[in-house]
Amino acid sequence: MRRLSLTLPAILLTAPAVAADLNVTVQIPQLNVAEYHRPYAAVWVEREDHSVATQLAVWYAQKESKEGAGTKWLPELRQWWRRGGRELELPVDGVSGATRPAGDQKLSFHEGKAPLGQLAPGKYELVVEAAREVGGREVVRVPFTWPANAPQQVTAQGSSELGAVKLDLAP
Repeated sequence: MRRLSLTLPAILLTAPAVAADLNVTVQIPQLNVAEYHRPYAAVWVEREDHSVATQLAVWYAQKESKEGAGTKWLPELRQWWRRGGRELELPVDGVSGATRPAGDQKLSFHEGKAPLGQLAPGKYELVVEAAREVGGREVVRVPFTWPANAPQQVTAQGSSELGAVKLDLAP
């Protein structure tokens, strides 16, 4: 009787890599004020040392106007601006977008794809900052650990310019 020996390539013996998902819901409240303007907003991920791991979204007036709207007011997103916003050449494909109306704004990001890319395992904070003309400014932080071992939902509550900020992590 002959014995047959097979060698399988290592790639066939390893489990397929599964990309993790990071889903964000940002609630923009409808404010009952005389002069309402949609807020400029930025969403990014910070490392434990508060350095920027990745920029996820920035919403602003896309067209320059006679009044100077557009990128002129982005420095009002003070933390975002100081932590890397000023270094971006806007618009950034897949990150920049128009201001959003009141309501729940949903964003989905997939590991390995821009703008999330490959986050190293560790502790992070999702940071959402909003500023509104003739209004206020607010920052909401949501701590999380990456990658998630099991599905998780973490929520933080804003108090004026932002409502609930919900982060759903999927392994």
